[in-house]
Amino acid sequence: MVIYKVTAHTGKKLLAGTTSLIYIQLHGSEAESDEQNLNHHQGLLPGSERTFKIHCKVSLGELISVTLYSKPFMGLLYNQWFCDKILVNTPEGDKILFPCYCWLDCNEKLVLRPAKASLVFQDTNLIAQRQRMRQLEEQQKLFRWHVYAEGTPQVIDYDTAFALPAEVRFSFTKESDFYSSAGKQLAALKLTGLADSRKSWESISQLGVIICGNRGKTIEYTQEHWDEDEFFGYQFLNGLNPMMIQRCSKLPVNFPVTDDMVKGSLKGSSLEQEMKKGNIFLSDYKMLDGLVGNVVSGRQQYLTAPLVLLYCNPHGMMLPIAIQLKQEPSKENPIFIPTDSKADWKLAKIFVRNAEFGVHEVDFHLLRTHLLAEVFTVATLRNLPSPHPLYKLLFPHIRYTLQINIMARNDLISKDGAITMYSAVGGESLVKLMKRATASLTYSALCLPENISERGLENVPHYYYRDDGMKLWNIINKFVAAFLSHYYQIDAHVQKDTELHRWISEIFTNGFLGRDGSGIPSSFQTVTELVKFVTMVIFTASAQHAAVNNGQFDLGGWMPNYPTALRKPPPKVKGQTTENSILETLPDVSTTVNGMAVLRLLSKDSADHYPLGYFPENLYDEEVPCKLIEEFQKDLRELSDLIEERNKKLALPYIYLNPKTVDNSVAI
Repeated sequence: MVIYKVTAHTGKKLLAGTTSLIYIQLHGSEAESDEQNLNHHQGLLPGSERTFKIHCKVSLGELISVTLYSKPFMGLLYNQWFCDKILVNTPEGDKILFPCYCWLDCNEKLVLRPAKASLVFQDTNLIAQRQRMRQLEEQQKLFRWHVYAEGTPQVIDYDTAFALPAEVRFSFTKESDFYSSAGKQLAALKLTGLADSRKSWESISQLGVIICGNRGKTIEYTQEHWDEDEFFGYQFLNGLNPMMIQRCSKLPVNFPVTDDMVKGSLKGSSLEQEMKKGNIFLSDYKMLDGLVGNVVSGRQQYLTAPLVLLYCNPHGMMLPIAIQLKQEPSKENPIFIPTDSKADWKLAKIFVRNAEFGVHEVDFHLLRTHLLAEVFTVATLRNLPSPHPLYKLLFPHIRYTLQINIMARNDLISKDGAITMYSAVGGESLVKLMKRATASLTYSALCLPENISERGLENVPHYYYRDDGMKLWNIINKFVAAFLSHYYQIDAHVQKDTELHRWISEIFTNGFLGRDGSGIPSSFQTVTELVKFVTMVIFTASAQHAAVNNGQFDLGGWMPNYPTALRKPPPKVKGQTTENSILETLPDVSTTVNGMAVLRLLSKDSADHYPLGYFPENLYDEEVPCKLIEEFQKDLRELSDLIEERNKKLALPYIYLNPKTVDNSVAI
């Protein structure tokens, strides 16, 4: 008779304990144990550890897996159990960790594998191989691809978040916090009587009333400086969408700016001279060209596709020097410049900021972070079994992504969702824009070092998104390279990993729609190729999402700086805009406050927040990955200190890529 000592760890989450009967069975290479009840007539409490002994007639050999079963107590009483991990002490003196970190529902079973990571060709035991294949078969039944809209990345095949398997749903804490915050936002709007008001604002200053309870340093700065050229230009570098601006060495043929137009801005220099010096920049919203504005509250809204020319002056400030609101030049499409009337210039910038809302929210936020993170998540759950080292590496970066995206499809971009109801880019134009954005998406655009180089922004001053982002990219890359090189020691290991190749093949096919022109790999041949791609995956789900998400209320809560919709078409001539016509163009009261409520909700820190580098799950029992995680966390802390020290010297601190505020995953 031999004895296995087993310790079951219940999670500390709210409602993690259970009154259901939990059974366990050990599976070895030589034999398996009988089923044994863990809790008999005792419940398992949150945070508890329950140790017991399993008696076996003979040694089970190498432990391959642990199976957990849940049955209702007395055949009637049951609830879910959240198991953190199972620790087994063998008769031979080994301590083997079996990570779990998911919910076990009544009459369900979980098969847990040892924490030690292994590649498919390293699992030589036939039982382990069969379990590996069986796990993937079950996962592929649970997590299926679905075409949301032709020409866009495929999504998870679930209509509601509540239908998702428990292992990928919000925790009770996060779910209750999210819905509580949403309810408070809506209740506050109803109480003020603003949610249904179709009136125009009487003045810009009147907007101050609705943000009085949500003030922070950045939104106060935005309110004070939103119509200043310096702040307008600053946001192309460090605002919600620091991804549009690029160096301009030749004017587009459809943007006929002359030296005479900009001589005041260039202080006697010429466009050609400043282009040669690398001081002229362009932001082109051509992706919006031809899209028709949505109808909001029964009234037509208007979209433009502006071109913005900017000048980085000798003081390092990025300043707008010319704006054309439509793509095709004509007498009814004037080029606005800073020396035009104050009202003309202000309205031109407002139309640009509205275009910014559309492109930012649909392309750079929804597509390039949320939908891509969902692609990476589904491919991981379908193709990588729990012992796979890449599954373990990516596990923290797929948390809650499926649920938050289903909620976004149902509550934001559906027929009666907030974006459809309160933005000019909602409805049919949103899907068209998403298709255009998908068709133009490239691998290099997702890899920050290449993206910065392609846009010619290596030496632009005061580009804090680039500075912090490059440091973060390098820290993530260093960690990923060391981690993956521990398991893939030579290129041949990459080439032999059939699970890895199914993973990247599904990403290429279902996410990037098999577009060779995207540059996305459809297979890997070297460790270097794998490291680069995985660095991009983690950076996208964590840092890039933080950069385009976390400042939405800070920079967009002051509506004139980020209007979701505009009620009048762009001016065809100069000199006719007034402050009153600007107010008539801006969103009405209802559209404003409902849009603000959404931005506030999407920017709010969750009670269940896991910052980059924080891994609550104990997925490893090997020394090397544990040591690498410690080094990764140390590098992130040092970067946080550097960013915080720099920010002390800035009038407007750039906080969105401080690792302390970056989530591990797309979870909000």
